[in-house]
Amino acid sequence: MIKDVTDLKVYNLALDLLEPLYKLANLLPQNHRRLKYQVTEAGEKIPPQIAEGFGKKKSPREFCRFLSMSLGSSDEVITHIREIKIVAKSFTRIKIEDCDYLIEQYKVLSKMLNKLLSTWQRFN
Repeated sequence: MIKDVTDLKVYNLALDLLEPLYKLANLLPQNHRRLKYQVTEAGEKIPPQIAEGFGKKKSPREFCRFLSMSLGSSDEVITHIREIKIVAKSFTRIKIEDCDYLIEQYKVLSKMLNKLLSTWQRFN
């Protein structure tokens, strides 16, 4: 039984992905600080959005709204990492494999969010 937001696998995965996301973002050259800010901001939004939605789970519509925002943020992270891959072509500190790994992990997160969202939408 799920009693706390920390019982949600999707929440824990969102938190776990922050460390490798920070490591990747910190490899960006200084002239790409806006991209660094955008990718970390999008990643940092996901766990609190899930937590806030979970706190409102008595209202399936509200929970779904926050899960939808989390899904959007996860997909935004994927797009920013794809942008980082473009930067990586001319900046050897960033490994394409690391980008691909994170993209795959955020795709898993997005699928989990989508499944949870679909389940809760049935209550609406």
